[in-house]
Amino acid sequence: MVEHDYEYAGFWIRTGATIIDVVLIMLITFPILIAIYGWAYFDSSQTGIIAGPIDFLLSWVLPAIATILFWLKKQATPGKMALSVKVVDANTGQTLSVGQSIGRYLAYFVSLLPLGIGVIWVAFDSKKQSWHDKLANTVVIRAKKVVYSL
Repeated sequence: MVEHDYEYAGFWIRTGATIIDVVLIMLITFPILIAIYGWAYFDSSQTGIIAGPIDFLLSWVLPAIATILFWLKKQATPGKMALSVKVVDANTGQTLSVGQSIGRYLAYFVSLLPLGIGVIWVAFDSKKQSWHDKLANTVVIRAKKVVYSL
């Protein structure tokens, strides 16, 4: 078996990274959305799923572009960087291609649709891959923990 200087990032560290990313996106987008749409923005009975074109741009388009650019430039979103994990090609360990990044992002929706099973899959997979990782041929890794003993 090949020994690597990394290990696959598991469910909880990936969940933590996602929480950090979601909070950052909310801190950036909510003030703008509230300024444009008011507090009614949070009442879907008044606004529907998408409140308007600015909502679509800020809530769907810009996060997708930002996430893909972070994967391409840093191999990680801010949440993953904060927790020292990165997304890499499963075969080479290198930065994702543009197509792989777009595919991975779109595959998130596949992972989430069946009650989030595709995301929860990380907890049970030997390489800690979610369905979107498997579809895009990616893995999320972190440096191995070094245990020192006296």
